[in-house]
Amino acid sequence: MSRRESIPVASLNLKVFQLIEQRWLLLTAGTLETSNCMTVSWGTLGVLWNKPIAVIFVRPSRHTFHFTEKHPEFTLAAFPDEFRETLNYCGTHSGRTGDKAKACNLTRIPSLKVAAPAYDEADLILECRKIYSGDLDPQRFLSPDIEKNYHGRDYHRFYFGEILHAAGTSEYRSAG
Repeated sequence: MSRRESIPVASLNLKVFQLIEQRWLLLTAGTLETSNCMTVSWGTLGVLWNKPIAVIFVRPSRHTFHFTEKHPEFTLAAFPDEFRETLNYCGTHSGRTGDKAKACNLTRIPSLKVAAPAYDEADLILECRKIYSGDLDPQRFLSPDIEKNYHGRDYHRFYFGEILHAAGTSEYRSAG
C-alpha cells in the first residue's frame, strides 16, 4: 500500500495533463458504507473563486451520476501504474450490477474531511466538496468537433469541487 502524508494543496506538485488524461483518476461519491466509483480521464484542477478546485464531468447515464448528485462530496484518487487494469475495469463496468471497488480488491478507507471514501492503494487522494454544478449546453459548443463525443446526446454535468484536503506520496509534494 502507498504511504501517503497530508500535503497542503498549494504544495502539490501535479502534472495535470498526465495525471488526468494519461494516468486517469478514480472518482468516488457516496459514503464509506455505500458509494460508487468510476474512472475519469476528463477534468481539470486549478483555482477559482480563490479556492483550489477540481472539476469533474459525469454523464447522467452513469451510475456514479446519482451518487454525485445525492452527496455533497467526492474524492479523486490516483494509483500506481500497476493499477491500470483496475482503473480500466472501473471505467468500463457499471456499479449498477456490482461493487466495482470490491471486485477489484480495493480497500475503502475513511477520508479525513469528507464522507466519500478513499482507497488505501491510492498514492494521491483529493477530498472535495461540491460548490457548483451545471450542464454542458451543446448550443454553446464553439467547435463542431465537440459534438462527436456525444453519441446519444448524453451531455455531461460538471461539478466544481473545492479541494479540502490532499494526501499523497512524496512524488506529489513540491520541493519548495
